[in-house]
Amino acid sequence: MKRIQLVINGKDYILNIDENMRLLDLLRDELGLIGTKEGCGEGECGACTIIMDGETVNSCLVMAFQAHGSSILTIEGLEQNGELHPIQKAFVDVGAVQCGYCTPGMIMSIKSLLDKNPNPTREEIRKGISGNLCRCTGYNKIVDAAELSIKYLEEEKR
Repeated sequence: MKRIQLVINGKDYILNIDENMRLLDLLRDELGLIGTKEGCGEGECGACTIIMDGETVNSCLVMAFQAHGSSILTIEGLEQNGELHPIQKAFVDVGAVQCGYCTPGMIMSIKSLLDKNPNPTREEIRKGISGNLCRCTGYNKIVDAAELSIKYLEEEKR
């Protein structure tokens, strides 16, 4: 067993974990944060994308002990006071959610992109989500949602 300390969605945790536990399993199985999905378990699909210390990571590829001292944001950490985050709202408003399996990882990738580049081009958005696979939408509505979320985020700042 290893003892780790980390911050997840703004909450401090001190946990005793198995040395072989993946971060994905810690989030889903131990903490009940099931918005982070397991698609491939090999870091290829992006369904398990989270933001760790400001960078997107595939949580299926990170051992939980490697997250010691880190700050992690999952899809559950985006909503505030029962309100959807502007990116989540944009996904709903443009119909970018189909089966929904890839949606949390896709949203986290877009959040990370917009944190670094608040006004990306369509091509930059496509590149920003290139590590996330979607079998349902064809990506156009996802890119549309990212563009709409830029407007929502700008309105929120006013």
